[in-house]
Amino acid sequence: MSSRTIMSGEEVLLYLNERKSWIVRVEEGKKFHCHRGIVELGELMGKHYGFEVSTTLGARLRAMPADYLDHLERISRRTQVIYPKDMAYIALMANVRSGSRVLECGTGSGALTSYLAGLVRPGGKVITYEMREEFQENARRNIEKLGLSDSVEFRLKDLTSGIDESDLDSMVLDMATPWLVMAQAYQALRAGGRLVSFSPTINQVEKTVEEMRMVGFVGIKAVELIMRTYKVKANETRPDMVMVGHTGYIVSARKC
Repeated sequence: MSSRTIMSGEEVLLYLNERKSWIVRVEEGKKFHCHRGIVELGELMGKHYGFEVSTTLGARLRAMPADYLDHLERISRRTQVIYPKDMAYIALMANVRSGSRVLECGTGSGALTSYLAGLVRPGGKVITYEMREEFQENARRNIEKLGLSDSVEFRLKDLTSGIDESDLDSMVLDMATPWLVMAQAYQALRAGGRLVSFSPTINQVEKTVEEMRMVGFVGIKAVELIMRTYKVKANETRPDMVMVGHTGYIVSARKC
């Protein structure tokens, strides 16, 4: 059990099992309702994280601190989001760290935006371009819920029409035609800056890499990450029957 106690106003994860959990805000007099019963949230105040609370129907829920990954699983999705396995590799190859100035295109639902925004703190900024206003507004709300608004600047613009920023540390592209902005990207990056592009089809990869070479990028790498999960049980451990076979290809390069 944790030594931390739950305070009024905190967000808490009520964990039932691997498939079902809920994020709630603890307030006096507030009730949480689910198919397994009701919880008086005021009763959580002063309790230590890790304790079990019983619903009115006898279900036992474990109270845990709600963190970034809990929220990420629940963001409002208007577009397909990049998987965590790809997010981590993209951020690594883009060398995103505290203080970085990163340009992202396109914003989508803001999942990757939020991950990058957490990494650039403190002192850094993610500038994110999106063409569709409804996607941008949904992403803006998601970023606000995650408490990352101060690290993100939104641009409602088609990147192919021009890049407003310069001397960027890195760029991350998730767009249909990344090869069209390679020359502009090269100019917008600082010397040694890194570019990473995510594409779902190999045809996009071919065009992107050829254009990268033409404008002068070096250290070009193209990879696909495959992740297989396991069902783990004594004497029965084996790969899961269902897996995500393909998410996308990741191309990385550097301005010399």
